[in-house]
Amino acid sequence: MLRFTPLVCCALLALLTLCALAQSRPSILINHRNTDITKLSLADIQRAKQQLHIAYGHTSHGSQITAGMEGLVAFASAGGGGLKLPANTFAFNLGGHNGALDLQDGGLGGDVGSYPQWVERTRKYLDNPDHAKCNVIMWSWCGQVTSKFKDKTLASEYLEPMTQLEKDYPRVTFVYMTGHLDHGSDADNKAANQMIRDYCAKNGKVLFDFADIEQYDPDGKFYEFANDNCDYYSSASGNKIGNWAKQWQDAHTEGKDWYNCRSAHSEPLNANQKAYAAWAMFVEIAKRK
Repeated sequence: MLRFTPLVCCALLALLTLCALAQSRPSILINHRNTDITKLSLADIQRAKQQLHIAYGHTSHGSQITAGMEGLVAFASAGGGGLKLPANTFAFNLGGHNGALDLQDGGLGGDVGSYPQWVERTRKYLDNPDHAKCNVIMWSWCGQVTSKFKDKTLASEYLEPMTQLEKDYPRVTFVYMTGHLDHGSDADNKAANQMIRDYCAKNGKVLFDFADIEQYDPDGKFYEFANDNCDYYSSASGNKIGNWAKQWQDAHTEGKDWYNCRSAHSEPLNANQKAYAAWAMFVEIAKRK
């Protein structure tokens, strides 16, 4: 008959409590509604920088988030967007030096479309004592979300492994993401991303809705048939009408309303919006730590 010491019993109880709490927490669903950077307080931003230690795996499309975050530092420091915050408030680097957010950009290697490599790399990273502080893991897609949906492997090669990682590393917050828009496969792409949204909403996950952000301009105008480069069309098979990001940029002042930055496969405004949403997500995650 197994006998447990009081210390072991307390440890098991704490672990069970932590797992139950994680399962009962409401979802954090980050999308175009979270792109107003002026709504974040300095205190909340500072809390996120103090508490979070992030590793982010991505390839080119996923770099839009961190490229936007890089550009945001100077934009905000100069008072862009009406922000009135101390210089370098949104700085980030590996290790969180000089009061910055601790974020290892690309530290996991590859993107979440490569299975089982992304799972193996996550485990290897978290099992490394050098990464003991890491408490947030982010993975983004390149262009595989649609094909995995069509092949019926989106659950087995993404949703289920991510959930297993959450169970195996209960101290770590795992960020789910939708894939970028793909107008060439409009119906399947939308269905794939909706499958991820539904799963996250139902199961209390943290979701960064990459695709949703690509369908709305900063004024909240919705583009039903858009592409990842912000082109938009009259229908799923219709003619191109324009590019919502270029149009918004042309109608607003660079350095005041938006900032120029790298944005792989897309326009700077897209990366701006994703950077704003990323910081909103970090703030929400930090509130749970």
